[in-house]
Amino acid sequence: MKTYKLFLAAALMLSAASCDDFIDVPPTGVIDGDLAYSQPEEMVTAAYASFGNCWFSYPFNLWPYGDVSSDDCLKGGSGTTDTGYHPMEIWSTLTATPGELDELWYRLYCNVSRCNRALVSLEQYGNQKLGAETAARRTAEVKFLRAHNYFKLLTMFRQIPWIDEKVFVNHTQEKTRNDEYTYEELFRKVIADFKEAYDVLPEVAEDGGGRTNKIAAASYLAKCYLTIAWGDGYEATDGTDFINKEYMQKVVDYTDEVVKSSHFGYLEDYGDIFLPKYKNSKESIFAVQTSDYAEDHTNFGRANWSNMLNGCWGIWSCGWDFHKPSQNLVNAFKTKDGLPMFDEYNDETDYPVRGIASEQKWDPRLFHTVGMPSWPYKYEAEYTLTKSNSRTPNTYGYYTSLKEVPQRSGGETYNGSWQAFAMNDYILRYTDVMLMRAEALIELDRMGEARTIINDIRQRAANSVNKHIGYAADYCQIAIYPSSYFQSKESARKCLRWERRLETAMENGRYFDLRRWGIASTTLNKYFETEKNVQYDGQTYAQYYSDAHYTAGKNEFYPIPYNQLYYIPGLYVQNKGYK
Repeated sequence: MKTYKLFLAAALMLSAASCDDFIDVPPTGVIDGDLAYSQPEEMVTAAYASFGNCWFSYPFNLWPYGDVSSDDCLKGGSGTTDTGYHPMEIWSTLTATPGELDELWYRLYCNVSRCNRALVSLEQYGNQKLGAETAARRTAEVKFLRAHNYFKLLTMFRQIPWIDEKVFVNHTQEKTRNDEYTYEELFRKVIADFKEAYDVLPEVAEDGGGRTNKIAAASYLAKCYLTIAWGDGYEATDGTDFINKEYMQKVVDYTDEVVKSSHFGYLEDYGDIFLPKYKNSKESIFAVQTSDYAEDHTNFGRANWSNMLNGCWGIWSCGWDFHKPSQNLVNAFKTKDGLPMFDEYNDETDYPVRGIASEQKWDPRLFHTVGMPSWPYKYEAEYTLTKSNSRTPNTYGYYTSLKEVPQRSGGETYNGSWQAFAMNDYILRYTDVMLMRAEALIELDRMGEARTIINDIRQRAANSVNKHIGYAADYCQIAIYPSSYFQSKESARKCLRWERRLETAMENGRYFDLRRWGIASTTLNKYFETEKNVQYDGQTYAQYYSDAHYTAGKNEFYPIPYNQLYYIPGLYVQNKGYK
């Protein structure tokens, strides 16, 4: 009652005051707009900062959309209703309503907005405050950041509104349609931003890692051209029948710059790529930077919150056990005489068990990518995995993901009611870019050059046993491809696609590869049929795949989120096949 009387008294006092007096009270905790725009360096910093402003419900690395939606992994967690990502896993129930889709769209456009504001600030105050040369470089950096966010939006949603600094200044955001430009026209706008960055930026970032650079821009330009070289993203007009060789040549041209650079290259041991100690090594062309509190002297550090659900159950303080490798992926690492078992890899379920000899051999990258019962977790014997390290084995099996987590002995960056790690998110890593180059070389009939790249990558994998996974040496066998495997384009493509799957497994891009190649429906529907009956040591799991089906002509892209579609009715149109 006393609280109510105090509230009423306060209300009466406010009503007695004049409206002008009330309005003139200066707000607190708000940055003055004119002051903010007059500080272009700080506005650029704000655009960079949004790069890592992610969360498990809107992960900017897109792991639910590029991995869970593919044949590489299962969602994980406590069950199919844990988070809204289950429809992305089975496709058949995917609609425009999941809040995760809406949040991702919104947050990526928040990032775009920061970029646009920074560009306005640079236009107004850049030369005066920073000098012409620095202002031009900062403008190029921000154009790169904006293009990166638009690449994510295009990858996910295809039909998106192009909101640049002109739209922002003219306040026409709510009049800008999402069908104003075609898919290729939108890509050309993204390419234009990356091209400006490429033309202006130095080869090495001035701070040694955090800022973007010319080689990152060249790599992203190659990625853009590779994406549209295969078609428009829908299976009916995508794939080998629609290859644009001019765009493929662009991929080679821009990756020429990467090859020539002395600052980037293959890190010698595959396992080192995914350890915090090496996060800004020569393998990293560009990455979202993270830190722990010991490094940056903050309370919690600058953690990677995209992957906060993906720690192993019973290993970490809050290991929520999401992002679970599939049996199909494990089977794909099988080798025979050191080479992939392309056609029969999935005929039988198999997995290595430590201490039990087997004639079946494996690509060494399996032990760097997939945590399995009986094997050390991230190379540390004191944290050897058992079947109890799976949260719901009857639904998601016993495997766990390794790449996005540090070693357990290193601890967590944040370990309160949630966990997080100081693990950089690779946006562009050297080997990924080299595989893009090999893909384009194959389509340009330069088979020998493609084979050299792929064999260099396989040789690095062969050399990545003793340092971290010596305990698995007897289970590993890998060989380079003989020239006979690259006599035809069909065979060379098979080698390239296999290598890309194994090298970048669980790095959030498998589905987007399948879509680019125009084989998502055949690959995924076959996967659903086999994975729904999979067993590990007598435990059946993944039976929910009985309800899964991927529909070509619809599921290639995710639906425009419901809340965005009806925020201004009639402004946006929905992607094909969705309501």
